[in-house]
Amino acid sequence: MADRGACVLVADGFEEIEAVTVVDVLRRAGIQVSVLGVDHRTVIGSHGLTIKVDASLADVIDLGTTFNLVVLPGGMPGASTLRDSERVKGFVLSQRERHADIAAICAGPIALAAFGVLNGKRATCFPGHEGALEAGGAVVVTDAVVEDGDVVTSRGVGTALAFALTLVRRLVDGDTANSIADKMLVAR
Repeated sequence: MADRGACVLVADGFEEIEAVTVVDVLRRAGIQVSVLGVDHRTVIGSHGLTIKVDASLADVIDLGTTFNLVVLPGGMPGASTLRDSERVKGFVLSQRERHADIAAICAGPIALAAFGVLNGKRATCFPGHEGALEAGGAVVVTDAVVEDGDVVTSRGVGTALAFALTLVRRLVDGDTANSIADKMLVAR
């Protein structure tokens, strides 16, 4: 189905721990991960960490690349930039049509709500963003990580590792996720 394993979309103001944790854990599981810049090839996180992305979203769209998983981290104004981008919206919806899982953490789910992805789905987010999810038709819950069909959401920095391991379980298997958790001394 997919040309590539997973992608993480980042815009200036992304939450570093949420993005980097997902990339790291997925790569430990042997999943090919592309970090895609929404507007720039170099992106600055909400706490000043600068990263050089693997490719721009525009380039990936032009190539017609498909993924098994699309991840939107939180952080501000990164999550708002993702939400307000027609390019991101078109990309997320086209990847979903191609049966990719869609995941977002912290404020990232506000973009999914705005795109209609959360309509009728159970979802969670960083406290204070529940109204945006409800406006998008989501059933808001406060679990650390929520899976509903093809959508996975999570609450924030403190849940980033559990979120990433859930994504590994979905893309690879539970044994791989458990092995990574054990090697990282994750309490379960």
